[in-house]
Amino acid sequence: MAASGWLTGKVKAVPSGDTLVIMMRDLKEVIPPEKSITLSFIIAPRLAWRHGTDEPFAWDSREFLRKLCIGKDVRFKVDYIIPGTGREFGTVYLDDKNVAGLVVSQGFAKVKKQGNKGEGSPYATEMLILEGIARDQSLGCWSKEHKAVEASVRILPTSSIREASASGVKGFIAEMKGRALNAIVEQVRDGSTLRVYLIPSFHFCQVYVAGVQAPSMGKHASIPNTVPQTKTITGEESNETQAPMMAVAAQKKQHVVSPVAYSEIPPDRFGKEAKHFAETRVLSREVRIVLEGTDSFDNMFGSVYYSDGNNTKDLALELVENGFAKYVEWSANMLEVVTKKKLKNGELKAKKERLRIWTGFKPPVTNTKPIRNQNFSGKVIEVVNGYCIIVADDAACGNPLVERRVNISSIRPPKVVDPSGENKTVEHFARAAKEFLRTRLIGKQVNVSMEYSRKINIAEGCVNAHAINLPDKVLDYGSIFLPSQVQPVGSPSLVNSSNPLGVNVAELLLSRGFADITRHRDLLAAYSRAEKAKKGYHHSKKEYPVTHMNNLTMVPAKRARDFLHLLKRNRRHSAIVEYVFSGHRFKLTIPNETCIIAFAFSGVRCPAKNEPYSDEAIALMRRRILQRDVEIEIEAVDKTGTFLGSLWESKTNMATVLLEAGLAKLSSFGLDRISDSQTLIRAEQSAKKNKLKVWENYNDSELVSQESMTKETYKISSKVIVTEVLGGGKFYVQIVGDHRLAIIQQKLASLELNDQLEAVTAEGPAYILPDTLEGQDNTSEVQAVQNNQVVSLQPRWSSLFKDQLDTLNDIAALETMQDGAKAKAQSEATPFNPSKGDLVLAQFSLDNSWNRAMVCEMNCSK
Repeated sequence: MAASGWLTGKVKAVPSGDTLVIMMRDLKEVIPPEKSITLSFIIAPRLAWRHGTDEPFAWDSREFLRKLCIGKDVRFKVDYIIPGTGREFGTVYLDDKNVAGLVVSQGFAKVKKQGNKGEGSPYATEMLILEGIARDQSLGCWSKEHKAVEASVRILPTSSIREASASGVKGFIAEMKGRALNAIVEQVRDGSTLRVYLIPSFHFCQVYVAGVQAPSMGKHASIPNTVPQTKTITGEESNETQAPMMAVAAQKKQHVVSPVAYSEIPPDRFGKEAKHFAETRVLSREVRIVLEGTDSFDNMFGSVYYSDGNNTKDLALELVENGFAKYVEWSANMLEVVTKKKLKNGELKAKKERLRIWTGFKPPVTNTKPIRNQNFSGKVIEVVNGYCIIVADDAACGNPLVERRVNISSIRPPKVVDPSGENKTVEHFARAAKEFLRTRLIGKQVNVSMEYSRKINIAEGCVNAHAINLPDKVLDYGSIFLPSQVQPVGSPSLVNSSNPLGVNVAELLLSRGFADITRHRDLLAAYSRAEKAKKGYHHSKKEYPVTHMNNLTMVPAKRARDFLHLLKRNRRHSAIVEYVFSGHRFKLTIPNETCIIAFAFSGVRCPAKNEPYSDEAIALMRRRILQRDVEIEIEAVDKTGTFLGSLWESKTNMATVLLEAGLAKLSSFGLDRISDSQTLIRAEQSAKKNKLKVWENYNDSELVSQESMTKETYKISSKVIVTEVLGGGKFYVQIVGDHRLAIIQQKLASLELNDQLEAVTAEGPAYILPDTLEGQDNTSEVQAVQNNQVVSLQPRWSSLFKDQLDTLNDIAALETMQDGAKAKAQSEATPFNPSKGDLVLAQFSLDNSWNRAMVCEMNCSK
């Protein structure tokens, strides 16, 4: 049976040294028809299948024909067809040269003995002439050198890769990972699955293209049959057929057993097109394969690169960009970051253009909306957590109340698996991520590029969420960039110099292992670095120390007051401002003391809530000290458990900042305890002079007149006697004619002195009570010896000694008191034995002065 007419097409595959697969030229069909043409009048050496043995020069013959014709346009016609098998034999011309003649002239094929089919054919005669020339020159199959014949036979491995390597496929991948292996594609199973020969080992293996998945080609139906079928192969068919499994001696019987039955599964949509796309680029071509990894079934995944003219192309990228495959995240994780980014962008481009498998694609409904043209810069005033910050917008024209909450896009909190199998966010990692951002961003200028907003149902996760009707919360997400001039010290490798905005804060978090990634964009590099270095939560054995803090803001005031003496042990403490309650009251964390306290400025008060300038005072403190490292000095604690003292940030007393801005006033209470009191007074006077904020209605002249009137109205003149000068303009006086003096004299006259007092006073002159007894409640402690006279003080005397007049100068009154005491002592003669801790009136032998004292030690040996 002969076919007439010449056809044109392109060589798609070369199965053997005498067979070509040619694609017809049909512009109407997406997948043009194909013909498998066996070259007429010649027969090439047979290739072995898998673990067999080649005929001499079989591989060289196939390679000669493959390199000669693959991917080239040819002209051909069918000479005859074998009845029953439908095998077509024909003549193929490449650039006006007979392909069969070229093969025969190199000695890679022999001319078949012609019967009736080839008698009188000019091609057969031409083939015989070329064969004779090759035989005379000992080319190819006609070689007489035994070594050359042996070298032409491939040594095929006797086992597969799985069997050859002691550690199996995974061991082979680990050994070859990252290396470019040369291979020749023998079959394209589907668009993303290839069967190849690795060169020069000739291992036959199946490789899946990493990072993508093409549509499946389905399965053919099979009829169950357990009866062995015997097939006889004739000598003529053995010479003419090209299937590898038919390369056996003539008249050999083969037993073929039907596989397990299964129903036919049709190819997926665009499955055939994807396969054809891959075949036209890599089938029967030399490729480079970079093995990337394996799955749980030991299937090999790799990147496939082929030549297209002078360019090298990635098969995975070509499939994705042309809409013949989908991006697969889990296998793409085996690839380099740059390659993953290209594949992801290629898929997005194909989706946007609705190519092939993405025809009719509609983006899924989402609660996310893009934010466009909303880029701004500002200063970070608060780090809410490791993934959200608050930025003061510079575009607000100085309005201190304009703040924008920005959630960092493309990252999420890390998840770990606890023993119960549940994914939970680790608290210490969240705390470490927040501290990492606080130390690097707070108070720094950043650039923000807003990207999208997302609705969050805040009722999700509640126990009675179905009964709660809560509105959705909208969160804004964006990228935050730290300018290079304020880049953190010690992290030069993290900065993307190509980005004019600076280093991406999300990249900083990922590179330290403080966050997980949503698997896209430029952040994959930082994530991979942290994963390889086993930083943060990537280190399975690393645990951050759990810190227990005493939260004194949540305990009764009495317990907070109990901590006062602990906090006053050190003059100053380093602290972190966690929250600003008002302009003068804050929530502080003191790391060294592991406690959280409520703190307020001593002697400084800002406007209360809803009063004028209250919000401005809060905004000022948020920008100046929120989440900053500060120093505090604690002086006291009030009845609500709030600690009072002074606070410095960068050696600046922040109370002074409030007073200078006119957002606070000084209070007389506690002002004497403040070491910087004069500085605070000057700051307040400056605000008064400039009539700032709370002093905007301040009138200096009216205040002076009121003070003068007050002084004149309440001016009192008294005649006094100076009893003691303490120095520095401070002295004690006794008002002449004060009636309380007589009361004190009477009380002293009723004192009962013991016999020892009588003996002592009889030996010397009368003793004079000192001019003053301090009216303050800071009793001195003295050590009384036997030479001192001690008088017990009743509790009711404590109020008398607190008056301004505490001394007696009347000697006569004292003598009278002594006489009365002597008489009463003689009559009653009650002994006085003071004990340790008693408050007494004691006469000291050094200067014979009487002083209030406390017995702190008893010395009975004297």
